[in-house]
Amino acid sequence: MTQSYAGAVTPTPAEPPAAPTTGTAPAPSRTPDLESLRLLVLVAELGSLGRAAERLRIAQPSASRRLSTLERALGLVLVDRTRRGSRLTASGQIVAGHARRVLDEVDGLLARSDALRNRREAELRVAASLTIAEYLLPAWISELRRRRPELYIGLQVTNSEHVPALVESGDADVGFVEGPHLAQVMSTRQVAEDRLVVVVDPGHPWARRRQPLSAPELAGTPLVLRERGSGTRQTLDRALHLAGQGRARALLELGSTAAVRGAVIAGTGPAALSELAVRGDIADGLLVVVEVEGVDLTRALRAVWPMGRRLVGPAAELVAVARKGGRAGRARRTPGQGGKP
Repeated sequence: MTQSYAGAVTPTPAEPPAAPTTGTAPAPSRTPDLESLRLLVLVAELGSLGRAAERLRIAQPSASRRLSTLERALGLVLVDRTRRGSRLTASGQIVAGHARRVLDEVDGLLARSDALRNRREAELRVAASLTIAEYLLPAWISELRRRRPELYIGLQVTNSEHVPALVESGDADVGFVEGPHLAQVMSTRQVAEDRLVVVVDPGHPWARRRQPLSAPELAGTPLVLRERGSGTRQTLDRALHLAGQGRARALLELGSTAAVRGAVIAGTGPAALSELAVRGDIADGLLVVVEVEGVDLTRALRAVWPMGRRLVGPAAELVAVARKGGRAGRARRTPGQGGKP
């Protein structure tokens, strides 16, 4: 009861009646599987559950159970089942229309995936360090192309430091490096072995030397060097470190093996280069090998690819070709170069 300003007593208005509660079925949570949608579409197209089951090569009771499962998942009655046969309800016809579009999209996805896979199987992208790209990869690629003439191969040439990033980013399917250090964790496999040889021009005093160079002599002499980050530079610095010496001293830093070779031939100073790169110059008398004692200048040449990813297809085939070539090449070594302590 409440009292008005005029003093009359007025009844308190009654609370409105509560709205009746209605139970709502929980929304179905299961996602229909594609084969059930395909069955529904076939029932719509063929007008018979039996013929739809026959088309999918399943028993009719199994098809009926599959439709019942689909109805429960969607919370809808999709098929009227009578003695005369099965036909779609109005809801079933609407769902079948959506199902057709879903199945068309799935078929398109599979077709595009097949096209992408076929294109990848006909394409190989490789990243390699300069020495490997110049002196080894041409033969490896030639052998792979002999086996797979339809294969397109793209090659990016850089120093060993940058190869892992190209592979990790997907810009290359597989990489090849010559340095002992990787900028990031990768899966690796040795494919060949190489070694550095110390070379000078024929007029250099070391060319007439009878005793091998010692580790301190090599470390204390300014050399014509590749740039930092190259596999050749990494290998030399690591070898000197393991021999108890500091890093190589630079007389001149150049960005390619060919430039270093040219500088040494011109008499600029000694260098440590891959024997792959100077074998011809040594045979022609343009360069002279200087023996080194107490410094291991051998190095592993490795294939690299991302951790957790299996090497398959042309990339795996190229690595297999490289390993076979590497085993054959170990017997062909430049004479006159001491390497191991």
